[in-house]
Amino acid sequence: MIVRERPSGPRLFLVLRGSVLARIRLTLFVNILVATLVTLCHGVLFDQKVTLTTIPFTLIGLPLAIFLGFRNNAAYDRYWEGRKLWGELVHRSRSLSRQCQSLIAGAAPASFELGLDDVRVRMIYRTIAFAHALRQQLRDLRRPEELKPLLLATEWRQAVAAAHTPDYLMQQMGLDLRRCLDEKRLESCLGASIDATLSQMAAAAAACERIKGTPIPFSYSLMLHRTAYLYCFLLPFGLVDSLGFMTPFVVGIVAYTFFGLDALGDEIEEPFGSDANDLPLDAICHTIDSNLRASLGERDLPPAPAIVDYCLS
Repeated sequence: MIVRERPSGPRLFLVLRGSVLARIRLTLFVNILVATLVTLCHGVLFDQKVTLTTIPFTLIGLPLAIFLGFRNNAAYDRYWEGRKLWGELVHRSRSLSRQCQSLIAGAAPASFELGLDDVRVRMIYRTIAFAHALRQQLRDLRRPEELKPLLLATEWRQAVAAAHTPDYLMQQMGLDLRRCLDEKRLESCLGASIDATLSQMAAAAAACERIKGTPIPFSYSLMLHRTAYLYCFLLPFGLVDSLGFMTPFVVGIVAYTFFGLDALGDEIEEPFGSDANDLPLDAICHTIDSNLRASLGERDLPPAPAIVDYCLS
């Protein structure tokens, strides 16, 4: 995710970090080059004058802009829903930590010094592991070493070997909750509230998987992509007679708008990736990690992810 102040004045036209220009610069350059060549030969192609008026571009341009806007709205809805789900996960993780420490009886207050043999500490650290495992799954990563300090050795090996690591960790949560009820360390009505928190965390994970597994229909994106390219590359032939030497400048502005909207929709359509404008899952997982460790009294907390070139991963 891009993290920087909003530019103003002349800086508005000079900012490159965080701009979509990096993704479209080659296509934009080729489009302006074609517009320049069309201007120099005044629309003559293979000794034939290509005669186009602005009318077809007016008729196509407005619907194209509207449909690009609709598509980007759909992409942003996916982005915003993903952010709300991870915000929900942060909230439920904090709630689970509080519930484990205040509702499950123990000989001493829950503390990281008790280690993973204490069921309360084990469930809280497993919550941290759940967030990291979900992030890895959504980003198609395989980093089992991140989970190893958070789980018992046997549980870690089984989690790494599991087909769905987040679901396996939730299953282990349920088993520990059942043991607490059997050992009378927790009243059944209070156990139901903890189980509800676990279910809400699992529901947030499943919703993230739904977003990742159900992209915007490819044929819809392809149609808009093709139409934007055809429009921008044919536009010089429709403007050269009326604009003359200004044709490349006007084509460049129009192409930047259409290509930029198209590329931006592609980028935020999959919010859990590692592109510059995707959600900062590393930072969100660090928030969960540091908050839950601090709730157990830890002082040596992991460092926050650094902002590199205005990008927070």
